[in-house]
Amino acid sequence: MYGAAGPQPRSASAPVVRSLQRPPPPTTWVSFMNNQKQQKPTLSGQRFKTRKRDEKERFDPTQFQDCIIQGLTETGTDLEAVAKFLDASGAKLDYRRYAETLFDILVAGGMLAPGGTLADDMMRTDVCVFAAQEDLETMQAFAQVFNKLIRRYKYLEKGFEDEVKKLLLFLKGFSESERNKLAMLTGVLLANGTLNASILNSLYNENLVKEGVSAAFAVKLFKSWINEKDINAVAASLRKVSMDNRLMELFPANKQSVEHFTKYFTEAGLKELSEYVRNQQTIGARKELQKELQEQMSRGDPFKDIILYVKEEMKKNNIPEPVVIGIIWSSVMSTVEWNKKEELVAEQAIKHLKQYSPLLAAFTTQGQSELTLLLKIQEYCYDNIHFMKAFQKIVVLFYKAEVLSEEPILKWYKDAHVAKGKSVFLEQMKKFVEWLKNAEEESESEAEEGD
Repeated sequence: MYGAAGPQPRSASAPVVRSLQRPPPPTTWVSFMNNQKQQKPTLSGQRFKTRKRDEKERFDPTQFQDCIIQGLTETGTDLEAVAKFLDASGAKLDYRRYAETLFDILVAGGMLAPGGTLADDMMRTDVCVFAAQEDLETMQAFAQVFNKLIRRYKYLEKGFEDEVKKLLLFLKGFSESERNKLAMLTGVLLANGTLNASILNSLYNENLVKEGVSAAFAVKLFKSWINEKDINAVAASLRKVSMDNRLMELFPANKQSVEHFTKYFTEAGLKELSEYVRNQQTIGARKELQKELQEQMSRGDPFKDIILYVKEEMKKNNIPEPVVIGIIWSSVMSTVEWNKKEELVAEQAIKHLKQYSPLLAAFTTQGQSELTLLLKIQEYCYDNIHFMKAFQKIVVLFYKAEVLSEEPILKWYKDAHVAKGKSVFLEQMKKFVEWLKNAEEESESEAEEGD
């Protein structure tokens, strides 16, 4: 035990009571909070510190232009050095924000005003497309500069396409030489995949078409494009963006004909492009013919009206008869829903084709047309398995209806058939061909006796 002055011992039965109240906060902390509560917001005399990342830099293309032009002036006309300068500058300058200014400088030597003119009071450089020599080799070298730049800074791809679309709309503001250089450069960039063929939509601008600027530009562009690739690669690129059937729109409406297009581009040295457009036009005309034929058949139009329409289309679009008979065959076979049972489909086919024999006969006036029809029948019967046993019956029907004659049938049997199901079909035709040969020999002997 402690003395009287010391602490008293705890009673065993007395509970320990702890205070739940928090200790009072330090005086300084209370004072700080009171000051905060009493402080009222005010706008006067206050300066708020902004985080650096939240600050918006003022859009200043002129300063960006000066930096690029100064760098290009120092590199000179060595395009390898230009490419290296542009590669390095992308780390320091804001290419994403000033993409349009950058491409204006590389193409025209400075920032372009609306319409395609260079402002007199702006800095400019001669290290650009428009100031370069007007030849394909130089434009190929410049294409490499753009290609390297866009590969290095992928985000510039969209900005570059927008720039080229804009430049094409500005064509009237450029000199003929500048237009020629831009056309050659664009052709090379289309060939190497840096640009998408959709940029050519700008050439269909009404004013450019009306004044002949679009067609003249297209000549230079397609020459450089085809020089880099072949016409098939060019056609594939045009098809991807649904422009393969729009090339005639490079001319005003009163000159949008295959004849005018062919004459213009053939004389300009682009015969392969002329032939491509002629073929495209023919393909389009054939598709339209088949569509109209099917509609006429479904309406039940008289055969004489259908025959008249087809002959007019043949003449107008220069479609040969062997091609037409293939279209008619496909149309005839697509107008009915065929039975799925093999033993019934042959009877259905004979009944259906007998009805259309006069129409088919009107377009088998040439041996080649008859042979084409035989090949179409062979391919159809092979591709549609339920018709495999119907081939011979269809050929005999057409022979009796004077759609087909002896000579083309014998030629088909001998060496003009295709590989599809040939063993089956040749076996089917064996007896009929023997009969035809015997009939032909009898006719010859009768003719000799008559002489």
